[in-house]
Amino acid sequence: MNPETPAPLMVAPFGVDSLREPATDVPPEPDEPAPSGRRARRAAAKSRQRRRRWRVVVPIVVVVLLLLGAGAYAGLRLHEPAPAPAVTAVLARSVAVPAQAVPPLPFPATGEGAVSIPSIGIEASSGSEKPVPVASLTKLMTAYIVLHDHPLAVNEPGPSVTATQADVDDFNLDTVSDDSNAQVTLGEQITEQQLLGGLLIHSADNYADLLARWDAGSIPAFVAKMNTTAAVLDMAQTHFADASGISTQSVSTAGDNNSVTLPVAGTLATYTPLLGLQGIVGVKSGYTDAAGGCDVVAVIRPVHGRPTLLLAAVTGQTGAFALAQAGLHGLALVNAVQPLIGTSTTLHGGAVAAQVGAAGSIVAARTGASVSMLSWPGVHATRVFHPVHRLSAHARRGALVGSVVVTLGTQRVVVPVHLTRDVPQRSLLQRLF
Repeated sequence: MNPETPAPLMVAPFGVDSLREPATDVPPEPDEPAPSGRRARRAAAKSRQRRRRWRVVVPIVVVVLLLLGAGAYAGLRLHEPAPAPAVTAVLARSVAVPAQAVPPLPFPATGEGAVSIPSIGIEASSGSEKPVPVASLTKLMTAYIVLHDHPLAVNEPGPSVTATQADVDDFNLDTVSDDSNAQVTLGEQITEQQLLGGLLIHSADNYADLLARWDAGSIPAFVAKMNTTAAVLDMAQTHFADASGISTQSVSTAGDNNSVTLPVAGTLATYTPLLGLQGIVGVKSGYTDAAGGCDVVAVIRPVHGRPTLLLAAVTGQTGAFALAQAGLHGLALVNAVQPLIGTSTTLHGGAVAAQVGAAGSIVAARTGASVSMLSWPGVHATRVFHPVHRLSAHARRGALVGSVVVTLGTQRVVVPVHLTRDVPQRSLLQRLF
């Protein structure tokens, strides 16, 4: 072949391969050269140094953080106010007066009798009793309700009440029927104090109705109040039908003084017998044919050096001197019970009334004085400890912890209770933990 003659053209078969780029040999990029041995050792050494530094730094940081947290916690704990000490009552709530036999009392053979010593809470009656008419003793409940609804201070006249035509009609009716009364005129101004005086001292029936209408608007509404009040006072055998006691359906007992001066009626005397004798200061008598002679006797006498109120009630006395007989029986009952009244120590001075707990220790709190009270065989006195609102955690010996209230009947004595030593303070560990 002629060297200058071009080489024949080679035609590949028609197909996909005919469209491919012609293959070329491209050499691969060379790999990263591996570090030399010295460089590898230096890198490993640096890595080990970093790890050693972290092994030292991390614990230090943790310790520092813990110390900072503990310091903050300790600061907060040390600056917290100490909790108030716990005060616990330990005094027995009741103390009994030794019981002993009491001699029979001179109750009347006819009618009924009862005696009471309010200061001791003692009452005694003549055996099995039944409701009986009590005449003007009913007025005691009338006065009680009026004073409850319209209280008066000592020597206070209270509001004035204007007499109406109904009040005048009542007076006229009582005059005709010969019931106890006090004159009133239309438009007359009478103070509450005067009305109560006329009611209790002179036993004016028309004053009872006047007060009832003034207090409740009508007599039936007032009588309903009377019976509701009797139930509240546990007067289970008491029922009222009127405000004055004229009705034989008013059955019960109680009253006030010696004379009263009224605007129109003038000065009227009491019907209470024996007033002023042997310490008798009142209170209320009553008489109707159905009730007989009735009297509630109030006596104030010194008992163990203390002025003491004694009450006796007698109903159902008969005869020409029924009222005087009722008063004499009441006086006999009072004379019989007076020497039976004793005195008892109901709280000893220095008695542990409470315990004060603080910092894991207990401190006693003791009473400062003894209490002696009028007593009766078998009665119980109650003793209640009342703590102060909040006792200081730093209270010192002698600080007031509270008081003990001793009660027997109407007698009530308050005795302070004091710490016997300082309230214990918490140690550093207790303050922290």
